[in-house]
Amino acid sequence: MKYAKQLTIIAGVSFLGEFLSIVIPVPVPGSVYGMLLLFLCLCLRIIKLEQVEETADFLLLVMPFFFVAPGISIMETFPLVKDSIVALALISFVTTLLTMVVTGHVTQLLIRMRRKREGKKHE
Repeated sequence: MKYAKQLTIIAGVSFLGEFLSIVIPVPVPGSVYGMLLLFLCLCLRIIKLEQVEETADFLLLVMPFFFVAPGISIMETFPLVKDSIVALALISFVTTLLTMVVTGHVTQLLIRMRRKREGKKHE
């Protein structure tokens, strides 16, 4: 029953994100809105980590499974993209590198903010 409750919370936030993507006239996917909402709810302690942690860990564990079908589709359409393979590989490399750099900087910023906040609590 615990997992059903956790999955309901995650699905509810996801559905709210999808609703926001329909209502807000900005071309942002609902999944992005959902992740931002879940992040904000966790940061503001509206949702406690313990309320979703085990199901979220399970979903992260099985996430690679969900990439099998798109991978097969890419292999089936390879003849259509073989002329652009170098450009696609370069774009993939650059965007992956950019994502890693931005993620690292954001993580460092969040760690510094947490340390400052914890330092103020001890004073």
